[in-house]
Amino acid sequence: MIIGFKDIFKMLGILLVSFCAVFVCTLFLNYNLDLAGIDGEVTAGAMRIFYDAQIMSGKVVSSVSGGCLLLTSVVMLYFYIGHYIEMHKKELGILKALGYSRIRIAKEFWVFGISVFAGTCTGYFAAHLLMPRFYEVQNQEGLLPEFGVQFHAGLFLVLCILPSVLFSLLSVWCGFHKMKVSALDLLCGREQVKVKAGGTDKGLPFLQELKRETVRQKKSLVFFIAFAVFCFSSMMQMSLAIDELASKMMSVMTMGIGMVLSCTILLIAVSSVVRANGKTVMMMKAFGYRQKECSRAVLGGYRPWAYLGFVLGTGYQYMLLKLAVSVIFRDVENVAAYHFHVLEMAVAFAAFVVLYESTMYGYAKGMNRISVKEIMAESY
Repeated sequence: MIIGFKDIFKMLGILLVSFCAVFVCTLFLNYNLDLAGIDGEVTAGAMRIFYDAQIMSGKVVSSVSGGCLLLTSVVMLYFYIGHYIEMHKKELGILKALGYSRIRIAKEFWVFGISVFAGTCTGYFAAHLLMPRFYEVQNQEGLLPEFGVQFHAGLFLVLCILPSVLFSLLSVWCGFHKMKVSALDLLCGREQVKVKAGGTDKGLPFLQELKRETVRQKKSLVFFIAFAVFCFSSMMQMSLAIDELASKMMSVMTMGIGMVLSCTILLIAVSSVVRANGKTVMMMKAFGYRQKECSRAVLGGYRPWAYLGFVLGTGYQYMLLKLAVSVIFRDVENVAAYHFHVLEMAVAFAAFVVLYESTMYGYAKGMNRISVKEIMAESY
């Protein structure tokens, strides 16, 4: 089995998530390590309070953003490998029919860790390019002694090498788990269908039942779409709110990461939904259903989850900033109490509605361009 660079390139989402996670963690953890080097020069009073607040904020930002993005990368990796197996069923079925074992085939999936390595290394070195300016902004009040940027080999090992190795091993495990299908099922393209007790929803109109089944069959995409909006909501509102709590640089960086993450994940998820339901759309068009009805049945079921993601993102950013102000910076002078900003929420919500609905409208229009030849080619 050959997994080419084209297949690895399709994992752009994981590369970007890895980039953002390591970029943020490198900035704050490297700063913390260099900051710890001047601990002996920090005196009591305002300097010590500011020093402790900087150390704590670095730990919180790194753990929260890194942990959240790590979880996202794991789910996306599992989804990508499942998608690869779905697209290469016949080739994998031939290998199993020739006597290749599950573990022998799964070992080839280690190369998916290359996307993680590319993302982590790019994020690490991009953070080092920004680091001198970041250090300057963090100490712009001049409360701490001057110190320069130091290279920490252990940080590179923990943030770049270790995640790449772990994700390669995880890729092998995912491949082994998902290859638990007979060679005949792979060759024939059959799927193992789990039937719920009680059967399908009876008495529902066809379009409504199709909408529910589309969501049920692609539960991982529910997570991606909701998480994409969650990132957009939390990062957008946070970038607008921290303008008065932190620097312009932090505000722009937060907004940029949020936009890149949310748009990338959303586009990957929605395009996967459209591809997975190409045959359904063609059948509906053959029976005379209009474009609006097709898009409502295929894409409409994800809209409530997207709006739920916005609500969760709003609550998340409020609690995170409230925690930062009331706990981390409680002893720092001239830090005002944080309150919920309705105006920032309204601006972020309006931007979300425009982005999400225009994306859905674009993909709905694209459904009309799905050719019968393209769909039939996938069946043989």
